Amino acid sequence: MKIRFGFACRGQADLPLDAFPQLVDDLERLGFDSLWLPEHMLNGPFDPLVGLAHAAARTTRLKLGAYLIVPGRNPVRLARELANLDRLSGGRLLLIMVLGQPSPSELLAQHVAKAERGALLEEVIPLLRRLWSGDVVQHHGPRYPLHDAQLSPTPVQMPLEMWLGGQLPEALRRAGRLGDGWIPGLLTPAEAAEKRQRVEAAAAAAGRSLDPEHFGVNLTYNRGPLPVAVLEGVRRRRPDLDPADLIPQSRSALHARIDAWLAVGFSKFILRPAVPPVDWTAELEALAADILERQT
Repeated sequence: MKIRFGFACRGQADLPLDAFPQLVDDLERLGFDSLWLPEHMLNGPFDPLVGLAHAAARTTRLKLGAYLIVPGRNPVRLARELANLDRLSGGRLLLIMVLGQPSPSELLAQHVAKAERGALLEEVIPLLRRLWSGDVVQHHGPRYPLHDAQLSPTPVQMPLEMWLGGQLPEALRRAGRLGDGWIPGLLTPAEAAEKRQRVEAAAAAAGRSLDPEHFGVNLTYNRGPLPVAVLEGVRRRRPDLDPADLIPQSRSALHARIDAWLAVGFSKFILRPAVPPVDWTAELEALAADILERQT
């Protein structure tokens, strides 16, 4: 099982945009597997396509990961942008396709009704794969009909994989039917193992299977006790659990949590600190010393 450690930058919640190039350079220098940029419609995270294009030009090895909001985007334009980015980066693009944030302001900015987002995602993901094939595409879907659509250049990666997240029953079924991998957050390893079985059952029912290497976790960590604001946020989302069961708060706890995830077959980790450090270079150097010896 290949063990990989990526790092998520939450944009302005972590650091100013002007400091982003140094973060990219540090991740490349220290040997992290990947950089991940989440997406919101409004202010907060950096734009993932702009940020990753910049990172691609500064690096030669670091993989480039986007949590990308799909509903509301033109699929032909999106297919072309992602194919270009994958080609210009030499095939280093990684994708987690998401619905978008459910808050009223985010939904309004997305110009998509909350109830429609799942159907749009299910139409677009297969359409992207067809466009990336380079074939002439005729598509008669309900939202995005196409006639004689052909994309060039195509991605370096064939296929360019699209992972999904989500924990609700429909999201798990969608991950099995359409996704190339599944990556949850704010679950215990035992909870994720049970949900993985549902993803794999949905894949089998659709006549397909997911690579057993394609299961990962968004893993928040902290160096010491969690601040009150973070504790309250975790308790709002998971009032049934002790926050320490979700967020390791020491080096030994982080290693123990990684061991627990590996034991249930989750081997791709996207790490993020619960609290932004004062010195990002020092934090990444400490994290690399703590954890990258386990990367295979």
